[in-house]
Amino acid sequence: MSENVNAVNDGNFQAEVIEASKTQPVMVDFWAEWCRPCHMLAPTVAEIATQYAGKLKVVKLNVDENQIATSFNIRGIPTLLIFKGGQVADQLVGAVPKDKIESILARHLG
Repeated sequence: MSENVNAVNDGNFQAEVIEASKTQPVMVDFWAEWCRPCHMLAPTVAEIATQYAGKLKVVKLNVDENQIATSFNIRGIPTLLIFKGGQVADQLVGAVPKDKIESILARHLG
């Protein structure tokens, strides 16, 4: 995992994502160890975390180890959720290209 991407879990999701998104947008990467597209997306997520450090918090949540994913109707992975103001502001599903992620982020940063 990148130094700019931390793992979150059911226990700290409220503080690390919901509360944190009230002061800075948070992008959550919902993934699983067995998910090949998740592994394909991981380097892009790490690049985004480094590129937007200080403007965007980026975290990962393993859906096999944490039940909170069901609260957000995560049906397929990888799924990226952008949280802003304590709520889901946007969603991307699948191993999407970096430029598509950046175009979505542009709506929420700045």
